[in-house]
Amino acid sequence: MNTLHTNRREFLSQASGGFGAVALAGMLSDIVSGAEDPLKAKQGHHLPKAERVIFLFSTGGVSHIDSFNYRPQLVADHGKSITASRWLNKSGEFKRFLIKPRYGFKQYGQNGAWVSELFPQLGSVIDDVCVLNAMHCDSDGHDKATLAAHTGSAQFARPSAGSWVSYGLGTVNQNLPSFMVLAPAAPYAGAQIWGSDFLPACHQGTHVVPGKEPLPNVRPQIGDEGLQQLELALRAKLNKAHLSQRASDQTLDARIRSFETAFGMQREAPEAFDLSTETDATLDLYGLQPGVTQGFGWQCLVARRLAERGVRFVQLIDVGSSNNWDSHGNMADHARLAKAIDKPIAGLLTDLKQRGMLESTLVVWTTEFGRTPFNQKADHPGREHHNLCFSSWMAGGGVKGGLVFGESDEYGIRTSADAVHTHDLHATMLHLLGIDHKRLTYRHAGRDFRLTDVHGRVVDEIIA
Repeated sequence: MNTLHTNRREFLSQASGGFGAVALAGMLSDIVSGAEDPLKAKQGHHLPKAERVIFLFSTGGVSHIDSFNYRPQLVADHGKSITASRWLNKSGEFKRFLIKPRYGFKQYGQNGAWVSELFPQLGSVIDDVCVLNAMHCDSDGHDKATLAAHTGSAQFARPSAGSWVSYGLGTVNQNLPSFMVLAPAAPYAGAQIWGSDFLPACHQGTHVVPGKEPLPNVRPQIGDEGLQQLELALRAKLNKAHLSQRASDQTLDARIRSFETAFGMQREAPEAFDLSTETDATLDLYGLQPGVTQGFGWQCLVARRLAERGVRFVQLIDVGSSNNWDSHGNMADHARLAKAIDKPIAGLLTDLKQRGMLESTLVVWTTEFGRTPFNQKADHPGREHHNLCFSSWMAGGGVKGGLVFGESDEYGIRTSADAVHTHDLHATMLHLLGIDHKRLTYRHAGRDFRLTDVHGRVVDEIIA
């Protein structure tokens, strides 16, 4: 596009046919850089089973032995002393006492999957869920493990999984960001868990804080849309001249492109976040009352609405870096925290299934690590960090439902069969989206980087 439209009627006639905002975004992109839009929808490496991801993250380390990994031997040997160095690969004697689950377990579904009484609603839909009971990661520190869960790297800031998906597949809706984050606050490791790092900055997550105005200032200040279009076009021309002398500045390019996305969001974002059109039955599925604009139920319902509208990757954080699942002192906290997410998550899976979306939507739930099945005192009310074994799960998007994959030892201390590393989880997630994790690379600082670094395998056993 070499010339600016100075006539409003001429401009609108070329942007007719019901896609004015999309047309404007494309025109502005051409004016700015003359290059192909980096958010343009792309084909993957193979036929995908999933079109999008809803990624649920519980901050602080959910206890696997109190949620999905029932260990009857741990119950039988409660209070027994062990030498923990046997499992922890540390020199010296580390005497610890085994502590049984604080919560009871029941079997659910056709295959009798064990689920804690913390998650009865999730238990009711367990036939749609694949539980991974032999997860493990590289760090037992909150910041590092949280960073690894989202970026694949426990040591350095790297692009988040959502950014990699946006970079690899683009977006199917130019009027909304390809990667959105619904979080009341940042978890451990902060906003870098949805950052794009060395990937083009247009792929970073757009953070939305639940509340009455989740996206402030999204409504246009100018009443005349035609006038606004002309102003944006003029701004784009000036930005092109500015950018031509700073072509390597990704931050500048992303800021310019943000005007395009913001224009489209004026049309679609207010409607996407408006729950007034949802039925009482749907609100009840998520445990929501009419008019409520906060809580994990709100986040889950908005995630479904964004997924419906073409957002490629939606990330949900149920709590921030305080008031979370880090139950060193008292495992009783798990009951309150589980109640806040159990019904919303079950409602999300049910709603997606009823709308025919679950088959094409991959839902992933994880936490940074688990918690120790032992402690220094036999009557200690809490549990410590534990990265050697923990639980996650996946649902929809080509995953086998009703499957419990992977086993730990008799106490839930270490993995014993079909272990799944964080890199494997990411590789499988990308595979289901039609992406070969070994081929999705980006050249930076003289080498090719990828989400899974030089690791990761696709867990074929859980794919339908």
